[in-house]
Amino acid sequence: MTSTLTWSQLRDLKCAELEGAADGWGRASNRADAGRDGIDKQLMNGLRGTQQGEAVGAAVARLRQLSRNFQYVYTECGLLRTALNSLAHEMRAQQRALQAALGDADALKFRVHADGSVTYPEAGEGLVDGKPLPGGTATGRGLPGLLPSSGLVAPNPHAAKAQDIADRVEKAVRTATEIDWRYTQILRKLKAEEGLKVPDVTWTDTATDAAAVRGAARGYLKDAIPHDASAVERKAWWAGLTQEQREEYLAVYPDQIGNLDGIPAVVRDAANRDNLQLLIGKLEGRDDERAETQLAGLREIDRQLNDNRKPPMFLLGIGDEGNGRAIVSYGNPDTARNVSAYVPGLNTSLDEEFAKGDLKRARDTAIGTIDHDASSAAIVWLGYDAPQSPEGLTSLAVMGDERAERGGRAFNGFMEGLTATNHNENPHLTAIGHSYGSRTVGAATQQGDGIPGVDDIVLVGSPGVGVDHAQDLGVGKGHVFVGAAENDVVTKLPSKQQTLFGAVGLIAGGPPGAYFAGDLADSGDDDLWFGKDPASREFGARRFPVDDGPRLVSGNGISIDAHSQYFDPKRDAVSAKSIALVAAGRSRQIKMEEYR
Repeated sequence: MTSTLTWSQLRDLKCAELEGAADGWGRASNRADAGRDGIDKQLMNGLRGTQQGEAVGAAVARLRQLSRNFQYVYTECGLLRTALNSLAHEMRAQQRALQAALGDADALKFRVHADGSVTYPEAGEGLVDGKPLPGGTATGRGLPGLLPSSGLVAPNPHAAKAQDIADRVEKAVRTATEIDWRYTQILRKLKAEEGLKVPDVTWTDTATDAAAVRGAARGYLKDAIPHDASAVERKAWWAGLTQEQREEYLAVYPDQIGNLDGIPAVVRDAANRDNLQLLIGKLEGRDDERAETQLAGLREIDRQLNDNRKPPMFLLGIGDEGNGRAIVSYGNPDTARNVSAYVPGLNTSLDEEFAKGDLKRARDTAIGTIDHDASSAAIVWLGYDAPQSPEGLTSLAVMGDERAERGGRAFNGFMEGLTATNHNENPHLTAIGHSYGSRTVGAATQQGDGIPGVDDIVLVGSPGVGVDHAQDLGVGKGHVFVGAAENDVVTKLPSKQQTLFGAVGLIAGGPPGAYFAGDLADSGDDDLWFGKDPASREFGARRFPVDDGPRLVSGNGISIDAHSQYFDPKRDAVSAKSIALVAAGRSRQIKMEEYR
């Protein structure tokens, strides 16, 4: 790294001009965002609502590409703005350090030369003749503190002060030179290929660009993000930012803002939609199985977000860590009086199956809830690493509590955020756990003061929740609702003290006879793997009726479909309606079923 920067150039640098250029890029970014918004909310919706035929499909596809192009312009211009503002921020700090050193030199009547050396006048007096000691010149020794002291004391009392000033001048210039070089490399890369189309490979480059600007702007923006604060404090932090600051955070840190509990839903949705494109670009550059699996899930979520679905979708979280993260709400959870959050279980990850199946469960719940109360929203929350096959039920991951405990803490943070941002004075919140997700919900109830804001809990397809009585879940046993299909093998897993040969072996792919061995082992007992059977009298919850589901063994072979149809209004209308009634705060309308 070679530099021609001098201290006089650093002194005279007009950081305000850098910030003015940043403002220009910010205006370009905002115009692109407005263009994208107009296409998405006006042109495409208007076209779909008034026209039909193949031509409409073709026109929508072209508009979608144009919207994506505007999104790219919005992102890149936003990165440029933040890079320039961050450059000005860092340079101004070095200017202040330089000006302080120059001020000290001026006060002492020292002379700072163009090369940064400092001349000091004669001072003191000689021990022999009493005459003033001669002055001299101090030259910067590199960054102060890097060179050890010689232990010698210069006879002229000005010498040490001049050396300190020379070192400070050199440090400011050296640091500014490094800053200038670092941002030059970043800014040179923030450019697009010519043309009207933004291909997938360009988004891969954009993901790299965003990572570079994030690293450079750490001191300027990221260090101020209140990760360790409460949801209420985060909400207040966001409300206290200027519009320009919000725009910069959204452009450079969509991953941070989009996944920060306590930030308003519309803001998280905007941030995560941008981060979704960056994640797609990031994973496009990889060829491993995990990346391909997550990429398929991301693309399906992206397709649905652009499909003008009703209720409207809000992307409240997205990420590629672990098995992937995705939080999707149907309906705005900040304005809805009734908000339900569904936690999926075994084998759930960010893949195409999740994007089609689990999202549909939340959407079905939202539609059913809205039928009973229009002010409703339903969420699917994949904010933890659920146990995966081929780990199967024989793995410690699903048999143990660790993932549920970690997931429970994350779920509580998310629900705290919902209570902080909801506009209603007393919203009705419902936590829904399916399969291992019910164990995660159970773990959440045992941490701190329980799940923030939750009024009702629904457990379906549950192997137990970690407690033996509904009253231990913190909402009152009359507000705990259970659905357990007769043919759902997961709801009949034997306890840890009983024989596991069949039920475990069957789910993991073992012979059907083993299931019956496990079933017999549990005969007359209401203990499951994670505690009392939630559908038992001893547990004390309210059990709602569900369809028996397909038999485990039939002429068509082995099926565990009974474990996955609780939310489906076509395959199990009674169960889906019961879940919707609880989510709408109308559980009194449900006709309860006998315990088993």
